[in-house]
Amino acid sequence: MNRRDWLKTAGMAGVAAALPLSSLAATAQDKQGPTTVKVELKRLNLRHTWTTTMSSSTYRDTVHVQYLRDGITGYGEGAPIQRYEITPEQAMAAIATSAGFITAGDPRQFDKLFTQVRGKLGPNQHAAMAAVDIAMLDWWGKKLGVPLYEYFGLDPADAPVTTFSIGIDTPEITRQKTAEAADFPVLKVKVGLKTDKETIEAVRSVTKKPLRVDANEGWTDKEQAIREINWLETQGVEFIEQPMPAHMFDEIKYVRSKVHLPIIADEACTSAAMIPKLREAYDGINVKLDKAGGILESYRWIQIARSLNMKVMLGCMICSSCSCTAAAHLSPLVDYADLDGSLLIANDPYVGGVKVEKGKLILPNEPGLGVRPA
Repeated sequence: MNRRDWLKTAGMAGVAAALPLSSLAATAQDKQGPTTVKVELKRLNLRHTWTTTMSSSTYRDTVHVQYLRDGITGYGEGAPIQRYEITPEQAMAAIATSAGFITAGDPRQFDKLFTQVRGKLGPNQHAAMAAVDIAMLDWWGKKLGVPLYEYFGLDPADAPVTTFSIGIDTPEITRQKTAEAADFPVLKVKVGLKTDKETIEAVRSVTKKPLRVDANEGWTDKEQAIREINWLETQGVEFIEQPMPAHMFDEIKYVRSKVHLPIIADEACTSAAMIPKLREAYDGINVKLDKAGGILESYRWIQIARSLNMKVMLGCMICSSCSCTAAAHLSPLVDYADLDGSLLIANDPYVGGVKVEKGKLILPNEPGLGVRPA
């Protein structure tokens, strides 16, 4: 890429926030031919309105990266959310600004390159980093001719069952959603509002299958959290995810001492360095590519948690099958999976990738991720 092209790309990045569904690209030339990075936003329409304690929406915009080199294209996706104070437009602009640097790097030395890219993208741009990481590892898997799970030395038969998530809604719609998830042996139910008991009772009116519950930081009083968790235990709930706000560390430690259900950290776990401390208040962590910054860093999180004898859950944001499949390649390493983001949308822009049969994750055997544009 010459100076004029780079300045053009950087300038375009500066206005990306004003272009809600735009695309930007940068190209570098070397002896192997052109290397191109393309970044764009895609709007994913939800099958049902998605409501948690944080927000309610009918769609999500996610950032998508194509990394083209040596005639091979790698695909990646990142899903920034409001909770972590980065918008899809900001993530797209960060990648576009760094595109010239990415195209000039050597993808075969991705460990070093990813460290450098993180610095270029800027602080808190974990979802943007995830999109770049996934695209480049997809490219590398295709270059080697192996699925990513094979590159990491994993057995696809060890992939776990995934839950299917039931967002907060009216009892009638909750019953409908539960019935639609009949093929899934375990459900994940969102709680954290005053309607929690009505939500669980609506689910239980349809099914008696095991439940996992996510409060998304919804309970701010520790005594209330204890009451809620102890009641949930009587309803066949296996564990509770992030019952209180992430900053209420001492309160969660107290709650943990008064309940029997395992407590999993989600919003409280946003870096590898936090994991050893979290063991004091939580039984496990929820690893998400968009929090960690991609496949490679998520692998690191999993290994750290395992070394501390903590349970590991592999989750996702609302996303397409690109991001879900990327996470699924690591799923043989974990205890629990919640990789249903692409099942919640009506317009997945990719085909192939991970499949779900009776809740079981079936990993693709194609090189790289195993996804391609629809």
